[in-house]
Amino acid sequence: MKIFITRAIPEAGLDLLRASGHDIVISGKDGVLTKGELIAALKAHNPDAVVCLLTDKIDADVFAAASNAKIFANYAVGFDNIDLKVAAEKGITITNTPGVLTDSVAEHAVALIFAVTKRIAESDRFTRAGKYVGWAPMLLLGSDLKGKTLGILGGGRIGSRVLEIMGKGVGMRCLYYDIKRSEELEKATGAEFRASIEEVLREADVVSIHVPLLDSTRHLMNAERFAMMKKSAYLINTSRGQVIDEAALVTALRNGIIRGAALDVYENEPALADGLAELDNVVLTPHTASATDETRSAMSEIAAKNIIAFLKGETPPNVVKSA
Repeated sequence: MKIFITRAIPEAGLDLLRASGHDIVISGKDGVLTKGELIAALKAHNPDAVVCLLTDKIDADVFAAASNAKIFANYAVGFDNIDLKVAAEKGITITNTPGVLTDSVAEHAVALIFAVTKRIAESDRFTRAGKYVGWAPMLLLGSDLKGKTLGILGGGRIGSRVLEIMGKGVGMRCLYYDIKRSEELEKATGAEFRASIEEVLREADVVSIHVPLLDSTRHLMNAERFAMMKKSAYLINTSRGQVIDEAALVTALRNGIIRGAALDVYENEPALADGLAELDNVVLTPHTASATDETRSAMSEIAAKNIIAFLKGETPPNVVKSA
């Protein structure tokens, strides 16, 4: 069978596909395919399966261009880039790569917490610029974390792991909000449940977001909710950029409504909201929370195994169910 891959991914999965006797075609473009380029490539190669990325918008036009493909294996945990309703109508199977990203994304979120509260990136820029002339008692003061309150929005795998690291490892008091209370999470992490986002925002010194992108979570964090946070609080986001009203965040950071933020994802990637990059009290990384050798290779293998199972007539291990 012919497999089209929209962008180069680690060899681990490609080797599995080749070993199963499949023919692989990888997009030659070094970057994100435009919708027109993706459609043209699919029509030209007429694949039996497609490995797509979260940067690929998969809609009815794209499905129509790959008329022979009955599986799209998303190289990501999230799948908000795919029109699941249309896929279901056309009988197309969608899969993702869950589980393997948990530790790497959680560790990245923790790294962002330390980076912004300890002013690591700001201190690095300061030192490289030759501004460091000697120890000073008031130079680049940050915030301690032990004994402070961490609030998690979204108590899934990643959010739970962040709670575990920061609660048990650092000694933070931990709160979480989720649409469903989890006794298992509470036993594992010692975190306290809060029935509303607002309760978490008012209590937390650090707020870390771990929700999927849904209609209900778009602009979850907006001007009204920033105003509920402590002026000394920090916001962390490794989920999806659109859960934050980025313009409102810039205003909050600029005007001291909150103390700082650290982001790995952006509302209009790769573009940043006006003024965001100029602020010293924000740490920015380029959507690299899962960017480790181990995790990206595991994602490649999972995407390949989903396709291999499907093409054998079996149910793939990671089917995404339509809402």
